[in-house]
Amino acid sequence: MHEPPFRDPSAPLTDRIDDLVRRLTLAEKVGLLHQYQAPVERLGLGPFRTGTEALHGLAWLGPATVFPQAVGLASTWDLDLVRRVGEATGEEVVAFHRKDPAGAGLNVWAPVVNPLRDPRWGRNEEGYSEDPWLTGVMGAAYAHGLRGSAPGRLRTAPTLKHFLAYNNETDRCTTSSGLPPRVLHEYELPAFRPAVEQGAAVAVMPSYNLVNGRPAHLSPLVNEVLRAWAPDDLLVVSDAYAPGNLTGIQGFHDTPAEAYAHAVKAGLDSFTQDDDRPETTLGHLRDALDQGLLAESDVDTAVRHVLSIRFRLGEFDPATPGIADGVVNCPEHQALAREAARRSIVLLRNDGLLPLSGRPRIAVIGQLGDTLMEDWYSGTLPYSVTARAGLAERAETVFCEAVDRVTFTAEAGPVSADPGGGPLSAGAAEAGAFDLFDWGGGAYALRSVTTGRYVSVDAGTLVNDQPGPNGWEVRETFRMEERPRGTLALRHISTGGYVGAAGDGVLRLVDDADQAVWLAMDVVRSGVEQAAALAAAADVAVVVVGDHPLVNGRETEDRLTLALAPAQNAVLTAVRAANPRTVMVITSGYPLTWTGDEVPAVLWSAHGGQEYGHALAEVLFGDADPEGRLTQTWYRSEQELPDLLDYDIIASDATYLYFRGVPLHPFGHGLSYTTFDYADLRVSVGDGTVTARATVTNTGDRPGVEVVQFYTRQQRSRVKQPLRRLRGFEKVRLEPGESRAVTLALPVAELAFWDVTRGRPVVERAPHQLMVGRSAADLRLSARFEVDGEVIPPQRGPLRAAAHDEYDAITFVAETRQDGDAVRADAEGAWILFRQVDLTGVRSCVATAGGAEGGVITLRRDDPLYGPELAAFPVPRTDRYDHHAVTSSLAPADGVHDLYVVFENDGVRLVRLDLGAGA
Repeated sequence: MHEPPFRDPSAPLTDRIDDLVRRLTLAEKVGLLHQYQAPVERLGLGPFRTGTEALHGLAWLGPATVFPQAVGLASTWDLDLVRRVGEATGEEVVAFHRKDPAGAGLNVWAPVVNPLRDPRWGRNEEGYSEDPWLTGVMGAAYAHGLRGSAPGRLRTAPTLKHFLAYNNETDRCTTSSGLPPRVLHEYELPAFRPAVEQGAAVAVMPSYNLVNGRPAHLSPLVNEVLRAWAPDDLLVVSDAYAPGNLTGIQGFHDTPAEAYAHAVKAGLDSFTQDDDRPETTLGHLRDALDQGLLAESDVDTAVRHVLSIRFRLGEFDPATPGIADGVVNCPEHQALAREAARRSIVLLRNDGLLPLSGRPRIAVIGQLGDTLMEDWYSGTLPYSVTARAGLAERAETVFCEAVDRVTFTAEAGPVSADPGGGPLSAGAAEAGAFDLFDWGGGAYALRSVTTGRYVSVDAGTLVNDQPGPNGWEVRETFRMEERPRGTLALRHISTGGYVGAAGDGVLRLVDDADQAVWLAMDVVRSGVEQAAALAAAADVAVVVVGDHPLVNGRETEDRLTLALAPAQNAVLTAVRAANPRTVMVITSGYPLTWTGDEVPAVLWSAHGGQEYGHALAEVLFGDADPEGRLTQTWYRSEQELPDLLDYDIIASDATYLYFRGVPLHPFGHGLSYTTFDYADLRVSVGDGTVTARATVTNTGDRPGVEVVQFYTRQQRSRVKQPLRRLRGFEKVRLEPGESRAVTLALPVAELAFWDVTRGRPVVERAPHQLMVGRSAADLRLSARFEVDGEVIPPQRGPLRAAAHDEYDAITFVAETRQDGDAVRADAEGAWILFRQVDLTGVRSCVATAGGAEGGVITLRRDDPLYGPELAAFPVPRTDRYDHHAVTSSLAPADGVHDLYVVFENDGVRLVRLDLGAGA
């Protein structure tokens, strides 16, 4: 039987896609636009599903190799290692797919390339860095590994998450991320570009939030920018249930047909809505076609993107030998997990205590000392090498969790836990004991000593049947609220309900705080005292502290503080007082702060996966030099951060690029067990490239690893420039006394910033400083160089309101539903500034504006309050996307001036100013 052309692997891909699309009916094509793509049996097309989670190993499908969290992988500063982890993950995805094609699809939803703008973001551990360039190259490396190296053939189809400006969980579906043009082009977009441009990622997922007032799922940047970068077809998949938000909580469209038609035209190809029940979504798409909101050609465009991925995955080619099932958690992947965990560990501080030697007696202390945590996107751990287990292979160890053991007594009597894991009740003859875990932010968990299981809530009743905080809705955490006479009430964090005692004594949730049972809590064993006693009798104390990945910060929940949990901080302080030889080991998915005396040695890692304990022991005992370096600024307090929803890093002096304070630990920081010297920095400019060369020498008596970091700073500019910007790095391994030359070749074009006056990247004619060193704050050498770029001329217009230079009390909004940005005043007296505007001969101006209540816009020269008034525009009352052109004469102001646009009323929107028009 003759095979149709679309099954001919020797034919060009575009011809194969064309052939298959021609064979499909419109109904069949519409059926391909859902996460669960319908089979087309008459053509031999099977079902296809998008979305297998593979952020740091295959997730949700059973035991598979678990690597360090993404922020930990990035702290290795090793692109090849990150690529190899992606490759191993891709192999395990394929192995699972062979066993269960329906359960393990080959479109993987990873990596996450949202820059880590604010460490309070609940999903901080999913990203790579606060630096967009470093995020971009790390994401590209991981995606390259996932997709495989075969030309024209994908092992898996990586999907970048989440486009665009997504860095808050608080009200994430309704908040709008305000992006001035420079922040968009210099910070947000560069993180996505490398993986897309290199063809490493072949799909993108928009984010839940809005951007400048328009849902990200409807962003014109998908077609205008992302697809312009991509060398091949780019698949765009929605985030789960996001399409329904367009007419739901976002209210951007009135009907699903309108919303879904807009989404397809904006570039969305696959609707992740209603799980495996696509009929409602397909019905909305059919309605859009019937109403003329969507054309068959629009559907064809989306279908081509969908089918391109399936073709490149080899679905329509003859079967080829696959990856063996035994690759999952194979010895090679276990070794890679250990290597990745070891290279991710960052030495933050060391007064000489490390590395350890001999076989000391080690007290391993802390809530995280003998457990490994899974985050929401972790795989199922096939085994766990904890800190305690890893150190026990190297030395004599003693251990305690250092948590308080407590009892509770209600008016009805002591509280006890059912030995079978059932309900808790008050009125028992003898109180049951509970271990009290402090995860910070006022969140506590209770573990029954009788059963070893955690207290949870099942259908409103307190039970003790869980292994720990877990699941999408964590039901195992409580807050403690003070009540009279030293008692307390327990409030369930997930539901907000209070713990009350029913007539039968069973503890159940109640809605009314006045019905909460008052509990007297007695400490029967102090975690602090136990830890101090254990530490005092040991040669070295290793205190393992950190976060629980599902508590106080995770998907749907941002954290309020960066502070270490108070009880954990108290344990650290007591251990440090009891034993000066104390090592603090932090395991967390975000930067932490703590108080108390300085600890002699401090290490950090993200949650490190199954081999964490072995990796930690190798670093503590000096088998390996600590190689990790921070990819985020560690602030001294969350008080140093701007508002979580302020995405303008330039105006708010955020991230290491603009932060003017002295951080706890700077971006790029990480110590070695040896010392390094930098010398002979030379910089030259030629053939469109800045070339830098320096010599690095290991001046210590141990082999060591150094991450040599290159930064630049533009020293004169029309606009505010970063204080420093990472331009490249090189990781070198040096023996004692060994020297090596490290180089940077930086295209001059990379020195460009976004010129708002002309809407394009510009390299200014300006002096620059090139710096090289160990971190953004430890720069050992610097040299000056100049580039012969452009001189930005004065502006004349038209002046796009969103492309201003500075602003106050302004929100970025959508100009129309489809495209364009405008600004809206949030207060009387709000303003935007256009610098260096040439007003010579300008005697009139047209403002395109509107507002629900109308108002007045005033133009002033040189100062928003006291500058001479040049013009006033009465703004008409208009609907949300309706803007009118209003003309005003302009007072003479020849020459180049700063032009302030002052909004005399809140709610007024401005799209543009046309100088000299309307006369």
